[in-house]
Amino acid sequence: MKAMLDDKVVVVSGVGPGLGRSVCRAAAEAGAAVVLAARTESRLREVAAEIAPSRTLVVPTDITDDAAVANLVDRTVDTFGRVDALVNNAFAVPSMKPLERTDFQQIRDSLDLTVLGGLRMTKAFTPTLAETRGSVVMINSMVLRHSEPRYGSYKLSKAALLAMSQTLATELGGKGIRINSVAPGYIWDDQLKWYFAEVAKKYGITAEQVYDQTAGRSDLKRLPEPDEIARAVVFLASDWASAITGQTLDVNCGEYHA
Repeated sequence: MKAMLDDKVVVVSGVGPGLGRSVCRAAAEAGAAVVLAARTESRLREVAAEIAPSRTLVVPTDITDDAAVANLVDRTVDTFGRVDALVNNAFAVPSMKPLERTDFQQIRDSLDLTVLGGLRMTKAFTPTLAETRGSVVMINSMVLRHSEPRYGSYKLSKAALLAMSQTLATELGGKGIRINSVAPGYIWDDQLKWYFAEVAKKYGITAEQVYDQTAGRSDLKRLPEPDEIARAVVFLASDWASAITGQTLDVNCGEYHA
């Protein structure tokens, strides 16, 4: 059976040690050549080393910079001749303060990276994506589904990202380009494990108890792992999702129902 992304070229922005890494690996395992983009070159090369060198391209990129993004497009097309999917994974760490105490500059920085960065990438890759009738997958968050305290600035940027994604789906649909979003819940990775350990120290309980309390709110009584999120991204990037656009796929083990 043909792999889901055989002979495809996938560009992934915001590649780090967590979800970005898993998306790159999942895309490669599904048969794609993968272009890795982020600001830290050493991190990109670490992830690329886990994938076949002949099927990867590392391009250090600041997605808030027009010239850097244009260079990414040029390098990708020069190397592989096409682009079939773009995964916009870059985001800014939220302030985790109530909106009334959140610095406006933090919100501006978050919007600049998460929303305008995603728009800049999508605009830049539109001509080559139109040639392949390709797709864009925006990485969103389950923060869309709740208004819990301290997540206000994060929800603000992710809600704007969703609104932009839906508009782009309508605007670019005539070119054959599909725009979809994946909204993960808590992702059980090293960063979350560290955070749960810190929470456990604060309240004098174990990290396992923090996990159980958090996972207990979901239907499956567990938290999704990075590879599970990545497989949803691969699906939306593939031809198996050829009639799906303007949609959001929640991957949260049933913690929230859209």
